[in-house]
Amino acid sequence: MSSGQAKVPVAGRRNVLVTSALPYVNNVPHLGNIIGCVLSADVFARYCRLRGHNVLYVCGTDEYGTATENRALEEGCSPLQICDKYHAIHKEVYEWFNINFDHFGRTSTPQQTEICQSIFSKLLDNNWLSENTMQQLYCESCQRFLADRFVVGSCPVEGCGNDTARGDQCDRCGRLLNSTELIDPRCKVCEGIPIVRDTDHLFLELPLLKEQLEKYIDEASATGSWSQNAVRITNAWLKEGLKPRCITRDLKWGVPVPHEKYKDKVFYVWFDAPIGYISITACYTPEWEKWWKNPENVELYQFMGKDNVPFHTVMFPSALLGTGENWTLMKNISVTEYLNYESGKFSKTKGIGVFGNDAKATNIPADVWRYYLLSNRPEASDAVFTWEGLQIKHNNELINNLGNFIYRVLSFIAKPEGAGYGSIIPEAPNANTHPLSQSLAETVGNLIEQYIDAMDKVKLKQGLKIAMAISSEGNAYLQESQFWKLYKQDPASCATVMKTSAGLVYLLACLLEPFMPSFSKDVLQQLNLCPKEHISFADEKGETEKVKRPWDLIPSNHRIGKTVHLFEVLNDDAVDSFRKTFAGSQAERNARAN
Repeated sequence: MSSGQAKVPVAGRRNVLVTSALPYVNNVPHLGNIIGCVLSADVFARYCRLRGHNVLYVCGTDEYGTATENRALEEGCSPLQICDKYHAIHKEVYEWFNINFDHFGRTSTPQQTEICQSIFSKLLDNNWLSENTMQQLYCESCQRFLADRFVVGSCPVEGCGNDTARGDQCDRCGRLLNSTELIDPRCKVCEGIPIVRDTDHLFLELPLLKEQLEKYIDEASATGSWSQNAVRITNAWLKEGLKPRCITRDLKWGVPVPHEKYKDKVFYVWFDAPIGYISITACYTPEWEKWWKNPENVELYQFMGKDNVPFHTVMFPSALLGTGENWTLMKNISVTEYLNYESGKFSKTKGIGVFGNDAKATNIPADVWRYYLLSNRPEASDAVFTWEGLQIKHNNELINNLGNFIYRVLSFIAKPEGAGYGSIIPEAPNANTHPLSQSLAETVGNLIEQYIDAMDKVKLKQGLKIAMAISSEGNAYLQESQFWKLYKQDPASCATVMKTSAGLVYLLACLLEPFMPSFSKDVLQQLNLCPKEHISFADEKGETEKVKRPWDLIPSNHRIGKTVHLFEVLNDDAVDSFRKTFAGSQAERNARAN
């Protein structure tokens, strides 16, 4: 995670503000959470830095709301203690995954309260809020209204038979519920029987903001090339008709509502959570308004799973538009479908799937996890994580394609004089007239243009595929050149092939840095190049043209470092062991371990 002087937008440069959906703090993040938000955003932020843009990537834990109170109840501690515990766990998991935030914060801060209440006050002043009465379950013993998750009872769906359904959803049949629908409801805290009571709440009048909102959505989705699923989900909400949205809750743990009548209530987590992006930036720099109230000079890119879309394309922009202030609204939204686990679904609630700390425990390097998740990124449809799939991608693509190419090139250069080049990059005297190298350069040049186009459009999976295609071209080039014969028969051509191939190794280290940063660092180390010496793909530096001459990327007579294999084979026994270890829920695994 970056440190040093806080970044602010720079005049004349492209300023990119990147956020990923704030992970909820009540459990360890699983692989579906990681690919859906923080990892995808990290790849794009790293790519933007590679392109020379001024980038700020912020994220943090979403800490308020019912789920936190509920978890605190289960673990017998305060909500703040739960947040402290899981914020530290999240931070550790993301650091292990090499997620390079400029700032990873949290929503339980004074800045969150201040900015949230300020936005609310402007909405109130501008008459975008209304009051309404709702019926809610009230526990006389606890003397409080019960939020959905504080109620359990029998599911009302015929034939379901689940007598521990929650007030918001039945885990057995999957039906979304209102707590007042439950049969024989009881308070989760004291087991008492609650009564139905009226309670007043505040609502954001989305129907009144519809015209402003639709104008924003039409413009942003066209110019920002929103992912198709984001457009589809947003249009479905608009087609269904916007309704007033409740923004308050009868809870203790949250941002207090600054209104005399509602002072005992807090803001609904989905009203305050997106404001967390702004408050986390405010924790990073007191000059946060230069990012968030500067739409002329800042482009906002947001990353999330599909279940978060309406809150970012409808709710959040409506709240900002309603203030009448000049906010930086989202330009581009990149949305993933679900990543499923083997034969079922990842679930934080049920503890099913591979979680961030599990990935670390396998001793499989973080970059391998990053590669598998990104090459399997569920962009247009749901994807499935399988242990066999991880093994195949690791062994066939990382070892047999990428690792094989790099090792063949560098180990040959490292061979002593008479068999290789004594670790010295040779001169390439006939590069400009060598047909095979010229053909390779043309192919690679086209692939780099495709890579930049895909990545600019946030098509990360496609960008990774194109970078790996360059490695495949490198392997084919080596085979066709038969460099091992040329070494004796045509030394000048062999030197050209090896210098060109070394340049291609350097190029791959740079193109793959957003996806596999540790791999990139290791390759640069083997090339004996400074990890910060990346080829820049900044348009103003013109280096995108330079990469079309791979034989010129590393100077002649440069000494490379020690060459070692970059990846180790993942065998069947290890994969079988992982499949058994991570079967079932977290609770079942703990029981087996004990």
